[in-house]
Amino acid sequence: MNLAHRFFKPKPRIAESPPVNYLDLKSKPYFIVASVEVGNTTTKCVLTATDMNTGKTYIVNKTIKMTRDVRPPKFGEEVFARTINGTPLTKESIAELVRDTLIESHEKARLDIKTDLHFVVRSTGVVAELDSPDQIGAFIQALAQGCLTAGVLPRLMTPAMSIHNILDKFKRYTLIEKVTFNGAVASCYPPQGATGVEVVANEMEGELATAGIKEGSRWTDVDFRNPCLSMDFGTTLDGRVTSDELPYSHTVGNLLGLAGAVPDAVVQGTGLVDRHTGATLDIFDYKLKPNYGKEAQHYADQIDDLVIVEKVPLSRSKYGLVPVNPAAARLNNVVLIGCDVGINGGNLFRLSEIGSDLYKSKGQKVLFGTIDLVCAHIARRLVEVGIDADIVTEKTALGVTGRAGITGNKPNLILEEIGKLGLYKEPEKNVVFVDDGLARGAAVMARCMNSMGTPRNPLGGLRQGRCILKQRIDFESNKGFVAIPQADKPLEETQAYFVGGHTRR
Repeated sequence: MNLAHRFFKPKPRIAESPPVNYLDLKSKPYFIVASVEVGNTTTKCVLTATDMNTGKTYIVNKTIKMTRDVRPPKFGEEVFARTINGTPLTKESIAELVRDTLIESHEKARLDIKTDLHFVVRSTGVVAELDSPDQIGAFIQALAQGCLTAGVLPRLMTPAMSIHNILDKFKRYTLIEKVTFNGAVASCYPPQGATGVEVVANEMEGELATAGIKEGSRWTDVDFRNPCLSMDFGTTLDGRVTSDELPYSHTVGNLLGLAGAVPDAVVQGTGLVDRHTGATLDIFDYKLKPNYGKEAQHYADQIDDLVIVEKVPLSRSKYGLVPVNPAAARLNNVVLIGCDVGINGGNLFRLSEIGSDLYKSKGQKVLFGTIDLVCAHIARRLVEVGIDADIVTEKTALGVTGRAGITGNKPNLILEEIGKLGLYKEPEKNVVFVDDGLARGAAVMARCMNSMGTPRNPLGGLRQGRCILKQRIDFESNKGFVAIPQADKPLEETQAYFVGGHTRR
């Protein structure tokens, strides 16, 4: 019976797109987008190409640098942000890092920034030392400066205002004369009455991850449309829960706090990586088979006891080092679900102590097994909080992206943990794992901002439902929605509102 159970064990749906032909990039209608991401652990430029006939997105190139390797501040430069591990950042150093990453990515892909690139979306997960939306806007300005220095044209970072701003080869694919971008990405509004960052500083990152999982799910048989819950396990946690309304859903939940920082803290105690800036990525080995036996489960239990997963208390202004405003969330009917270790990472050092003992006494296989189990447990616990808050039901699709959620054997373990909740009859058809969720989300964002879609293969609407284009047209004509601000001002004047890829007032 046990053998049969293992044989018929459900397999996780993992979305990974095949490589795209270089000649097709030049000859077919591929919409090429650069996702520029400055995170706590890595800085990336991920080039994607979306086939405008099918709506499927391919990864063209992925250039990754460790954010800790950013050059140190020069004399006279202001340190206005730090990573979660304390690496100091200035506007100038961020701009240079972005510039170099962008140029290197295009060179590797044999593409020209000025002639082949169609849009750029910027995002950051470095929010631990930021206290206000203004600071996040300044960070995005630094990203923009790096893009401009690399040769990106200013018009590639702002939405099209009319059909005349769309390249001729894409005019047949835009619906800008029928619907206009009104802030809803993949048919979901951010928290209403706010730019999003007033509720939680990384809401925009969660928006990109959600949209990216929606796109990535197209490579599987999982329909990841609304209602859905996205979990992005980068160094910090982000994600959102959406409602099941039409034509646009609302954000009814936000995820925040610590994610990859948890296993990072464990390995920082092993002596295998730097005690302050080391990451699990530094020692990750695809060839090593983790040990999930009783010893790994014992250590996972110890770590679970230190990891807090809960509805964020109203008294907190930061949770898991992420700036948050629970009062604003409550006004917007948004449930905040957080993951922390102590208060704002105050007990991360205890995870390092456990990691030290674990590695010295049990070795690397048990270490990796423990880490995988802990990450799977965190995913289940996040979903449990959503269920208890009545924002996650059997209708809700679950999506996972980010290094601490999709690497190694984590998808199998997470699917197994979700199965224990009894939420679905067939968990494997309701849970999807997606590579590069932020980058794929940037590709979706870019098309939304230019009113480009694929009605035959929609991202918007409800699970198992049809395209909502007609409903959107009726809604916008009857409701008189507020459009995004005009792009007739210099780029630098609009940067404060271009957070996470958005233009919003």
